[in-house]
Amino acid sequence: MSTLTIFNSVPAQAAETPAAPSGRPIPAVLGADLEVPVKGGRLVSYANLDYAASAPCLEPVSAAVAAALPAYSSVHRGAGYASQLTTARYEQARHTVRAFVGARADDAVIFTRNTTDATNLLARCLPEDATAVVFDSEHHASLLPWARSVRLAPPAFPGEAVRAADEALAGIEGPKLLVVTAASNVTGELWPIAALAHIAHRHGARILVDAAQLVPHRRLNLTALDLDYVAFSGHKLYAPFGAGVLIGRRDWLAEGEPYLKGGGAVRSVGETTEWHDDPEPRHEAGTPNVLGAIALAAACDALTATGWTELVREEERLIARLRTGLSSIEGVRELSLWGEDHPRVGIVSFVVDGYSAREVAEALSGEYGIGVRDGKFCAHPFVRHLLGTSDGGCEDGTASAVRASIGIGSTQEHVDRLVEALRDLVGR
Repeated sequence: MSTLTIFNSVPAQAAETPAAPSGRPIPAVLGADLEVPVKGGRLVSYANLDYAASAPCLEPVSAAVAAALPAYSSVHRGAGYASQLTTARYEQARHTVRAFVGARADDAVIFTRNTTDATNLLARCLPEDATAVVFDSEHHASLLPWARSVRLAPPAFPGEAVRAADEALAGIEGPKLLVVTAASNVTGELWPIAALAHIAHRHGARILVDAAQLVPHRRLNLTALDLDYVAFSGHKLYAPFGAGVLIGRRDWLAEGEPYLKGGGAVRSVGETTEWHDDPEPRHEAGTPNVLGAIALAAACDALTATGWTELVREEERLIARLRTGLSSIEGVRELSLWGEDHPRVGIVSFVVDGYSAREVAEALSGEYGIGVRDGKFCAHPFVRHLLGTSDGGCEDGTASAVRASIGIGSTQEHVDRLVEALRDLVGR
């Protein structure tokens, strides 16, 4: 199993700002006081339990963007003061994100739109004869971009994941890349990424880790885990300003076709075009999302400054309370790949007997002011596998589930409201 240092999100009610062991308050999120209409015309406080889709904005992130706006200008080639300042902020964001994941000093940090964009960028840069090995339990962003791939069935236990990767990689000639999530966006379960990285390297392969669902919840150290590439999104890390990042080894990225062709990616244009061999400008053509990068870095700074022990402790308390509550309701079944005792982040997916996932989600929203996710979570093969039938047991044939996910700003009242709402729903 991976030896990840524990860390993550926690409740931060507007009325109280609990302190982390460092003495720094846990940062608050915007929208903590949002009220929404429910059946009958009442307004109730919103219970946002949809963090795995997009997390709310941290107040320090909003403040960082507001502080950067007055001097916002072009980056990298402007001589004016505002341009120089904006360039400095943008490049500092790159250093902050690199430090946040414990990347190597020479790793490239390329700002993208999101995790999907980052994964597709890397896919474009693989050697022509490279093969990707990916599990069917992955998000579509990891399943779909590869020109050549070997798909593996969802493993029955973590050791089987390592064994299956070992066997698959052993049978492939030429460059190869193992692609794996760090934490499932469907079940929240943590994957053994350290062991998988070791297996990949033993076969001369590299590993890409989708850390989109991990980094809002646990500390990740790319160097300690010996990972080659990591991708994640700002909108899941309390920085919903349209930026993501790909971090990792430079050689494939320096040799790959520029992701976008245009200004900034080139050294010179004439009879021939000379592209940058530095992966960062090479794959960031055009005016980048400067404010998105600043927001992403501000989220990294805010979470790091808070200290992770208390954040994880509170999240684990809330997710345990939620799972215990769900297990007490007859007709509600939690989805899990590796069993109820396997470590996970603050994500729970479930189905309710007699109701489609959409019916449950709509009732929770319209009657109780609770926001959850329903569907296949951009992981169609995995959700079908977990449900055990092609239609998920739903009359409408959707093979869908409901997902509740928590983070900074989640409270015990939110969790209890969801449990009681489901109890009421199944009792009708």
